[in-house]
Amino acid sequence: MSGTERSHSPPPAALLKAARRLLRPLVRLMMQRGITYPILADLLRALFVEVAAQDVLVGRRAQTDSRISLLTGVHRKEIRRLRELPPDTEDVPEIVTISSQIIALWLGSPAYLDADGRPKPLPRVAKDETIETFDDLISSVTRDVRPRAVLDDWLTQGIVQLDADDYVHLNTEAFIPRTGGEEQIFYFSRNLHDHVAAAVANISTGTAPPFLDRSVHYDGLSEAAAKDLEAFARQAAVHALLEVNRHALTLVEQGAEAQGPRRVNLGVYVFAAEEVAPPSEEPEP
Repeated sequence: MSGTERSHSPPPAALLKAARRLLRPLVRLMMQRGITYPILADLLRALFVEVAAQDVLVGRRAQTDSRISLLTGVHRKEIRRLRELPPDTEDVPEIVTISSQIIALWLGSPAYLDADGRPKPLPRVAKDETIETFDDLISSVTRDVRPRAVLDDWLTQGIVQLDADDYVHLNTEAFIPRTGGEEQIFYFSRNLHDHVAAAVANISTGTAPPFLDRSVHYDGLSEAAAKDLEAFARQAAVHALLEVNRHALTLVEQGAEAQGPRRVNLGVYVFAAEEVAPPSEEPEP
């Protein structure tokens, strides 16, 4: 390890303390869903082997069972078994791909926005050839799914509302996946992964320029002040996401110049709670 690399490495004790706090809500979620420690331990063992082989040890000659065992602490016999398992798939669920594309278009394309830049209510079917309809919106993204099927699913989830004049209104906070559903689990995994990956890159490699990883946080607030700040933060966050979405759609409409292997994920979150330090941790300053 070079001196530069060493300067970017956090002290092991500090990193373990941070990892303990990071894992706490995940462990709570796993227990709520019936995932026990032995199941998680098996997953971590396999993940240590996978990361060592794919991300850390460069070149096939370096990816021997002995090198992986030395790096991970996993026995070589167990490593051989784990390396023979089929890799996990990271395919995006179809419902996530279709729904997110449709809603992104509705929130960002001028054809579906009013004069104030808000998503217009869309007639479900054609009433005037000059007006874009909900069916047009769905068909512009996919012809493999009937618009009525999408509408029925979104009505169930509360993503849209249908008024007496047969106009479809978008929930301005969409896309809100159903609680515990496949869509929500997908975004849970991807967004937390990308946030952690950005922070890890900033800590370990000193990416220049560093990935954006900042927050605004205030402690010691009254209940009223906390609610006011949370509401304001939600509004500001939604505005930022809508602006980025519109800019991204503009780039996509440019065609080939916007196509390539890269991806960008901007995430925001707002969290409010009673600040109570766990018994085994020091209170934060």
